[in-house]
Amino acid sequence: MKWRLGFAALVVVYALLLSPFTGYLEKRPVEVKLGYLPHPQVLKVASGEHRTTVAEMAVLRVLFYFGSVLQKFEENVILRPEFMNMYKMLQSSLYLDPYNMDAYYFAQASFTWDLGRIKEVNHLLKIGMEKRDWDYWIPFYLGFNYAYFLKDYVQAAGYMQRAAELSGNPLFTNLAARYFYESEQTAFGLAFLETMIEGAKDPAVKSHYAMRRDALLAMSILEEAQNMYLDQFGGGVETLQQLVTSGILEDLPVDPYGGSFYLDDHGKVRTTSKLAASDQ
Repeated sequence: MKWRLGFAALVVVYALLLSPFTGYLEKRPVEVKLGYLPHPQVLKVASGEHRTTVAEMAVLRVLFYFGSVLQKFEENVILRPEFMNMYKMLQSSLYLDPYNMDAYYFAQASFTWDLGRIKEVNHLLKIGMEKRDWDYWIPFYLGFNYAYFLKDYVQAAGYMQRAAELSGNPLFTNLAARYFYESEQTAFGLAFLETMIEGAKDPAVKSHYAMRRDALLAMSILEEAQNMYLDQFGGGVETLQQLVTSGILEDLPVDPYGGSFYLDDHGKVRTTSKLAASDQ
């Protein structure tokens, strides 16, 4: 009898997830198929003891959609990802199952770098830190966000120290003790991305982080070349092309996002792509 009730609950959830949106999805462009979820309270009641499974289905749905968007980008088909729709779907999944690490990981992967919604992601991560109080990755993500994006190094040091305490990894202790000046941000970002790439399970997320790493690596090369130019010629460069004509660089590195690197009014390396795969 119990398995019949469970099966019936899953059928109800399936109907709630798919049936109301069939007509809507058919009318949408072929490349946009994420759709929407019912209200999380409705899902929670309907899914009952199967809520963790339903939560994982929602996260997988987001991952599959995002992977399709990245594949289109690699095929030079530029789409505008439904970032906020993805975010709401992840929120719903965490309402059903606040222990789902995949949701936290994906939020950190996409909604910080591409959408700039750092505070919203930190809000989710703090929920995760309360629930997954044994997991050192959550405070590691929080520490990185506070240091790299928000420049709040006091908060960053606290979260990095928590990550160090939970993991016993001296890397996190060193990060907690560092002062993150703006000139060090590219190197810090590269170290973080290498860690994230190594831990990525989903191929689309791994590819996403690798593209970001390659872009930051190109910027790091340009920043180092600027310092070399200053040492050799006693002055700063006005355009990046001077790094080539002076012989310091053979060629300017390529932005994997398709943009062009340039110097802003303060001599900082920027790119016309803003390190994003599509317009926000």
